[in-house]
Amino acid sequence: MIPVNKPFLPPKSKYFELVDEIWDKVWLTNNGPNVRLLESKVRDYLGLQQKPVLVNNGTIALQIAIKSLNLSGDIITTPFSYVATVSSLVWEHCTPVFADIDLETFNLDPASIEKVITSKTKAILATHVFGNPCDVVSIQRIADKHGLKVIYDAAHAFGVRYKNESIYNYGDISTLSLHSTKLFHCVEGGLLTTKNSDLLKTFELMRNFGHDGPYRFSELGINGKNSEFHAAMGLVNLEYATNIIQKRKKLVNLYLEKLKGVELDLQKWNSFASLNYAYMPVVFKSEGQLLNTSSFLENKGISTRRYFYPTLDNLPYIQESDELQNAASIAKRILCLPLFFDLTEEQVEWICSNVKMSF
Repeated sequence: MIPVNKPFLPPKSKYFELVDEIWDKVWLTNNGPNVRLLESKVRDYLGLQQKPVLVNNGTIALQIAIKSLNLSGDIITTPFSYVATVSSLVWEHCTPVFADIDLETFNLDPASIEKVITSKTKAILATHVFGNPCDVVSIQRIADKHGLKVIYDAAHAFGVRYKNESIYNYGDISTLSLHSTKLFHCVEGGLLTTKNSDLLKTFELMRNFGHDGPYRFSELGINGKNSEFHAAMGLVNLEYATNIIQKRKKLVNLYLEKLKGVELDLQKWNSFASLNYAYMPVVFKSEGQLLNTSSFLENKGISTRRYFYPTLDNLPYIQESDELQNAASIAKRILCLPLFFDLTEEQVEWICSNVKMSF
């Protein structure tokens, strides 16, 4: 069976070298040396203006982002993303207000954002879908006009640059997932990034229960710390990040070559941005054809996944909306094909031949 995703694992010997050091130091968590080193190395690799703050997963990163900005009330967000984008808002007692997406980029449509702004609106939480940067200039213009904060769920966007600058330097806060399914991972983990040094300090306090010294608490915090073992995995994997992206690029380009002539649409990438080849999404002309192809591939031992289906306004704790026609249309017709470091060119060619046979 070819999985839709498979985590990258570095050589055991390199990881175990760091594990041996952890054993010697007996420093397992609580902002250890591996955590601090990973934050510094990721800052340098991505070209961030400030060091990021490592936490235990991308969902906690979103919750800390929301809490650090003291947000309440209505937050405009996307219906086309992973559930954590919206569940984090609800968990923090905010009200998600959905705007529709652009049919070509799959990101929030700035015009749709403007339509749903009211006096209750406090912020915009947008997702760079599959790592494709949102229209950050238009979104910031809208935010400035209405006095709103901007958070980017950039879980998929590791390594992406916009106008030759890290996409993580845009908005008030960006969050990143380091889950094992991502092209760069720590097994489990997340990052918070910001240009604001005061917010950075708040992140650090909040991830450790609000501790500001051994007996003092200056913030309402949570246990968002990550361990030395997870940070060690990140440190080793970071050495391979560029090679991982290059290998995925080669595989994606092969997909595009072999799928020429098939009735499929592709995501329109932001023309000012680099690609990180995090996913291989294709859009069918109808949901019926998608279901036929996914079933055909499954019978051939090829896994696929409907990222992101259904739209988030269908969650049981969310009020469904009839105004999200673009998101509903894409969600019904989009399918992600297998893409991971160990995938071979022969397997991609075989997958593509089976996609063609399914029509």
